[in-house]
Amino acid sequence: MSDYRNLIAYQKAFDNAMAVFEMTKNFPPLEKFSLTTQIRNSSRSVCSNIAEGYRKRQYVNHFVSKMSDADMENSETIVWLDFALSCKYLNEVQHSDMIQRTEEVGRILNYMLKNPGKFL
Repeated sequence: MSDYRNLIAYQKAFDNAMAVFEMTKNFPPLEKFSLTTQIRNSSRSVCSNIAEGYRKRQYVNHFVSKMSDADMENSETIVWLDFALSCKYLNEVQHSDMIQRTEEVGRILNYMLKNPGKFL
């Protein structure tokens, strides 16, 4: 494993961030500087934290800290998805699909947090 882009967590998080980007294109303009920005930033931060942590994986505490940050951003994305549903910017099917995908990334990140030695 020589590159963070080979990590399943990264690949799935990247796919989610791109799905969020496409989904938020349909959000109303009034959300441009609030919900749209928040959900895009949190979903993208999952990827950047995975990349940063993997590049400093020789320091186990740094790796674990960054995977924890990625998990935090992933959870934040779920909060924004819930707001998008409540504001009726997403329907139930879209919301459910995105929640399932985001929770899957969370499970992978939690595995990485509990087993850092497999990634160092």
